[in-house]
Amino acid sequence: MDPYKFRPSSAFNSPMWSTNSGAPVWNNDNSLTVGARGPILLEDYHLVEKLANFDRERIPERVVHARGASAKGFFEVTHDITHLTCADFLRAPGVQTPVIVRFSTVIHERGSPETLRDPRGFAVKFYTREGNWDLVGNNFPVFFIRDGMKFPDMVHALKPNPKSHVQENWRILDFFSHHPESLHMFTFLFDDVGIPADYRHMDGSGVNTYTLVNRAGKAHYVKFHWRPTCGVKSLLDDEAVTVGGTNHSHATKDLYDAIAAGNFPEWTLYIQTIDPDHEDRFDFDPLDVTKTWPEDILPLQPVGRMVLNRNIDNFFTENEQLAFCPGIIVPGIYYSDDKLLQTRIFSYSDTQRHRLGPNYLLLPANAPKCAHHNNHYDGFMNFMHRDEEVDYFPSRYDPAKHAPRYPIPAVTLNGRREKTVIKKENNFKQPGERYRSMDPARQERFIKRWIDALSDPRLTHEIRSIWLSYWSQADRSLGQKLASRLSSKPSMKLRLSQLDRWWVETLSHADLPQKRQRTGEAILCMLGDMKTSFGNAMKSTEPIPLPQVTPPAEILAALDMIPDLTKSDMLRAYGKLILSERLFQALMELPMELRKEWLLMLDEKNGA
Repeated sequence: MDPYKFRPSSAFNSPMWSTNSGAPVWNNDNSLTVGARGPILLEDYHLVEKLANFDRERIPERVVHARGASAKGFFEVTHDITHLTCADFLRAPGVQTPVIVRFSTVIHERGSPETLRDPRGFAVKFYTREGNWDLVGNNFPVFFIRDGMKFPDMVHALKPNPKSHVQENWRILDFFSHHPESLHMFTFLFDDVGIPADYRHMDGSGVNTYTLVNRAGKAHYVKFHWRPTCGVKSLLDDEAVTVGGTNHSHATKDLYDAIAAGNFPEWTLYIQTIDPDHEDRFDFDPLDVTKTWPEDILPLQPVGRMVLNRNIDNFFTENEQLAFCPGIIVPGIYYSDDKLLQTRIFSYSDTQRHRLGPNYLLLPANAPKCAHHNNHYDGFMNFMHRDEEVDYFPSRYDPAKHAPRYPIPAVTLNGRREKTVIKKENNFKQPGERYRSMDPARQERFIKRWIDALSDPRLTHEIRSIWLSYWSQADRSLGQKLASRLSSKPSMKLRLSQLDRWWVETLSHADLPQKRQRTGEAILCMLGDMKTSFGNAMKSTEPIPLPQVTPPAEILAALDMIPDLTKSDMLRAYGKLILSERLFQALMELPMELRKEWLLMLDEKNGA
């Protein structure tokens, strides 16, 4: 029997309605009552069974990727990569492997619109001759965080406010202000590709770094990429509003209708590889999930094509019960020490056991199509028919034996237990490069989306300043444009009167000279020395980047005397504390119109 076609036997050979236990039902329209208008009797077992089944139809939705759509098809090898991997399903061009794919949004609930600005899940299950392989990724090649320790907090920040159940920008920007590694992901999410037009016109990526192993045991780090043969299409913001208002399930419908019409979606699978012996040659860590691998030095290598040519038969059994886990691999493909991947290996299988039960891999959509054998018996909802007498290993009565040994990466580890970040963080280079790769119109849309996010009324000046600093470090012109646009908004204008009050309070201190010098030196330490003269600096129309300096304890103590000033306020206050040619450092961080306003004010205060 086709494992996708499990049905009650009555669906094949009985025209009559029945209970779950097979008893015939002669009336499926009316409850059993005392008289025509009397109370319902508890002995109406059919009614109780019917309601009880209905009450339990829904299972817990996925904590992320709840909204999704699935389709079936095949993967065909087109290029020989046996020098890189001994995976059986990649053994030769022309080999085909059945697959099932689930596309999804990430953050919102099962019934949410498919037009929200959100990453998209792209998960593929390969039913190979050596077991299943789950390639579980997204449509973006990077992720927000590089360590799975932060994953629960990240999801909480992206999910709706637990009090109001509304997704709010201030919560998202607050959390990620502590994680500058997220900048690269935001260059995708706030870009035009942040809202795919549908699932057929969407890239896919394995995101994490895996390892390919050949028969000789040689290992290579690998990244997997899916590229749609029909190209990538996205919805602009106003288009998303229109499409979402017309049909909140537009992407699911588009996928189903296209396959039904014979317009089969197709993707090409590419890989990028790095020899682990060469990983120190790059300015990024190959195991850092917040980085892409530059295609000019690590080119895409084609592997095969995937065609989705069959719609699923039942949404619940082949979408809701469909379960993926990055830990499910086959010989020739292995994990890496990517911190996010390591935590996903546990978390994904754990959430499936919670959502579907401990025997979720016995469900038809998740079970392997090849012969398989183990002694994993019983448990909740174990419906596999078994009649063995031996449920242990090894045994002289059971012919089952170990499979032939296959190569896995041979890695020598040397270190101590520690919790730390990677050495090559380099959080700003790739985000800046990606922003500069956009055409001017696309950059403008990117800036507008960030202005909208940073204008959240609950966002503090401190958080807003941190984000301006991050984007300035990624691209100076981007930081300047964001600061200029924000300062022109009525709610964001500089309040000189507040700074004037602070200046008066500062002047009132009896030990002003000492405090003024210590505070000024503290700010100078943070900003770093700049050798450009004040006159030349004032001619500049571009912002000057601020070097990141970690001030010593005594400098931090000096900064404590500045009451409740954010970084931006501190920069502006710099002009009142230190009247020297270094003044331009603070001024260059301001938009041009505010820079001129400050010059006039400083001239007045200093009698110039």
